[in-house]
Parts: sequence; structure tokens; C-alpha cells
Amino acid sequence: MGREPPVSAGESSGSVVRRILLGSQLRRLRESRGITREAAGYSIRASESKISRMELGRVSFKARDVEDLLTLYGVADEAERESLLGLAREANVAGWWHSFGDVLPGWFQTYIGLEGAASLIRIYEVQFVHGLLQTEAYAHAVVSRGMPGAPAAEIDRRVALRLERQKALVSERAPRFHAVLDEAALRRPYGERDVMRAQLRHLIDMSEQPNVTLQVMPFSFGGHAGESGAFTMLRFPESDLSDIVYLEQLTSALYLDKPEEVAQYEKAMTRLHTDSPGPEESRDLLRGLLQLT
Repeated sequence: MGREPPVSAGESSGSVVRRILLGSQLRRLRESRGITREAAGYSIRASESKISRMELGRVSFKARDVEDLLTLYGVADEAERESLLGLAREANVAGWWHSFGDVLPGWFQTYIGLEGAASLIRIYEVQFVHGLLQTEAYAHAVVSRGMPGAPAAEIDRRVALRLERQKALVSERAPRFHAVLDEAALRRPYGERDVMRAQLRHLIDMSEQPNVTLQVMPFSFGGHAGESGAFTMLRFPESDLSDIVYLEQLTSALYLDKPEEVAQYEKAMTRLHTDSPGPEESRDLLRGLLQLT
């Protein structure tokens, strides 16, 4: 899926969460009044799909639109209105990653904001080492392989973005990070031999960070709960926000938050944690792979 974010990065990462929180509250208000998305869209001179995107937290909020919707939904209490309007203002803070907009797909910007706001990140990866754990040289090899013929400047920008994201893992408000890497991700070479060796050493070092738990799912285990492919689960400190499952595709991504869907991935992640060797044994596996590389 890079350098420490600016001081305001926590706020701007949180803005994505605030958008989702505001959207969910607006949805609850609309549904409690029995108002359709079409009628809500009409009230703010917009389409039904615009209301849908607002309620999913996929777009920024105009204060006027929020005010009109609150009026339509019968929210007259000034304190409640101001609370929601304040949330709208905070939700519109631009994230540090917007400066990478020239190389960053819109669908991935949402993920970076959520990743930066999460208190717990759990991942399963099978194709390559996860972006938050990649060395600069390994990341360069991955990006170059995935974008043959791309200008060197664009590749460098994408690598810089990846490195910028990584600094969240060692910041004062670092999330807990629990990674399960399939052995295939560790054996598939990206870059020259020295790049892979440095990457394996980096994984060993990162696995010893107090907020990082790293497990390796070995080939010897056979079939396992990660049969559907790589996925990420994000948990947030805000009690109003449910866990989100992120599934990245070639040209887009899926964000799942329905309880029944999240529960299935929770079961798969729990089985991966249970079936994979523990952190110390996984470090031994990494050391063994390092000797073979």
C-alpha cells in the first residue's frame, strides 16, 4: 500500500474521520425523519448521488449545505447545529498528502487519511512487503515494477509519499500495527540481492518496535484464512466510528464498514494471527530467509 508528517498532519488525517462521522450523523438524521436521498438532494440543489457521497464521507462539506440539511431534518437546537457545523469545518482541513495529488489517485487519498487517523492497523499481505514496512530501495523497486516506463520523477514522488506515510509508525501518536506477511511476499524478489537483504533486516528491526507486531505465514502451513488475498483493517479511537476494511484493486478500492462484512474479515484476521507463528518465531523465519538471500 513516508517522512514525518507536518505538525498538522494529525488534524488533517482526522479530517477524513470527521467527514465520515458527519456523514453518518446526517444519514441517521435523514433516515429518522423518513426523508429520501432524492428529497435531501433537492433541498441543497444537488443530486441523490451527491447526498450518498456526503453520507459516506467521500466529499467535502459546504457549510450552507449542512445548514440546509439540518433545517430540513428539523434540527433546531443551536448547540446541536453548531456541533455539526464545527465538525464540517474540521472535516474540510486539507491533508498533508494533498501535495502529492499529482501522483495520488483520489480513491487512495481517503485511505491515507484513514490510515493516519487509525489507532490500530491490521494487515495481511501476500504480493509484497506492506508499504508501511518497505525500505526506500525496496519501495523504488516495487513502484518501478508496477509502473514500467513511468518517468523517474514520478517514481521518486510515489516513493517519497510512501516514506512520508511510514513516519506515523514512529510518531508520538503511533498506532498499533499488526502485520501478517505471507512467506510469498518475502521470497518474491524486488530489486537486487542487496535490496532484499536490507528489506529483511528492516523487517526484523521493525518487528522489535513496541507498537509493531509482525508475523509470517509460512508456506509449510498450507492453505489458510488469507485465501481471498490482501486486506487491511482499521480501527479508530472515536467510538462512533466502526472498523473499516480496505480492499485495494488495480484502479480503485473498496471500503467496507457493514458489521456483517467486517465480522467476516475479523474472523479471517483472527485465524491468521492464531495460525501464524508468533512474533519471536517469525523473527527466526526472517533471519533464516536472510541467510538464504
